Amino acid sequence: MPARSSFDYAIIRVVPRVEREEFINAGVILYCLTHRFLGARVELDTSRLEALAPGTDPELILHHLASIPRVCAGGRAAGPVGQLPQKERFHWLVAPRSTMIQTGPVHSGLCEDPAQAIEHLMQRMVRPPTP
Repeated sequence: MPARSSFDYAIIRVVPRVEREEFINAGVILYCLTHRFLGARVELDTSRLEALAPGTDPELILHHLASIPRVCAGGRAAGPVGQLPQKERFHWLVAPRSTMIQTGPVHSGLCEDPAQAIEHLMQRMVRPPTP
């Protein structure tokens, strides 16, 4: 049995009207030092967005959300922040913001495979419950 490694994660939130503090969970950012892993998954439920904030442009929000996995991957495509080490990119991504794209508090967990941990968190925290 592979050893379990600690990881930190934060839920990505879409806050269409910041002044109302209402949000939709739209993804997960996960950092695992042991596996040298920094990754993000993003899924925006546009019907929930429309119900929460009618008239909000989902394409604009999806465009901004798409930058999060690019920053996780690093490199030139992610801009200057993409040149930072993984740990610094994670902390940059999860820093508090007063914008339409925010993250919740950072939590910790244990996993054998960080990619499977992201999928588990997406199912549990982001996707609508299935009956």
